[in-house]
Amino acid sequence: MLRPIANDLSPFGRYAPKGLPASILDLTRRCSTSWSGMRRAFLLRGIAVRTLAGRPMDVEAYGARMRLYPYNNTCEKRILFTPQYFDPAERRLLATYASDDARFIDIGANVGGYTLFMAALSGPRARILAIEPNPSVFERLTYNIRQNPFATVKALDCAVADREGEITLFLDPRNQGCTSVRISHAGGDTLKVHANSLKAILAHEGYDRIDALKVDVEGAEDVVLEPFFREAPPALWPRLILCARSNTGWSVDLARMLSAYGYRETLRSRSNVGWERV
Repeated sequence: MLRPIANDLSPFGRYAPKGLPASILDLTRRCSTSWSGMRRAFLLRGIAVRTLAGRPMDVEAYGARMRLYPYNNTCEKRILFTPQYFDPAERRLLATYASDDARFIDIGANVGGYTLFMAALSGPRARILAIEPNPSVFERLTYNIRQNPFATVKALDCAVADREGEITLFLDPRNQGCTSVRISHAGGDTLKVHANSLKAILAHEGYDRIDALKVDVEGAEDVVLEPFFREAPPALWPRLILCARSNTGWSVDLARMLSAYGYRETLRSRSNVGWERV
């Protein structure tokens, strides 16, 4: 497997697309969403990744500048070469919650795909909080945030759980963005990180409402949401929740729980479920 260079924090533009990878980038971003179009894009993408030989690329996606490493982070590879395939239904729904003063919380922000998408759409009075516990990925996230004129975004390097304290984070060696507070990756490394509850984080940051919440914490979404709804006042309940679908099973039935709190499912994709307050 190709390994990327260590995070390079040099000025944006050092890794501007050029040569064969630049030509492939232009082609993959114009590929259709048909089966044949996607197959062509993925084949070309593989060629570009091998040609880059560990280097990142500095590009624009979703109205934001990002430095992306398409090797051991699936999210970065998708946003770099095929941003049109990256959660299009989710982004369309989320865009309806963008406004001049939107409040958006991105739990499991990775390198900022959702965060910067919302920042580019929202106005100067918006507040966007990006939370990412993996130190290496967090460094990429903050780098990407700094490349854009979005004073609306703040990043936090912690895990979100049901309590405050030190917690073990399980890392996937094949996919840096795939980290969880639940054991889910055989042979992966572990890391001790600070954790806090969503309610406590919002109180510390001074949030009095949330328009949209995205939570993708690799099967531990119930650990984030169940205590939050049990403890937080209704005024803090998000208008929209975009939640990653769990392949391992949650300890609580989130669909039933959210229905009881006045939500209804309005989106279901291969990767995520969307609930809106009615």
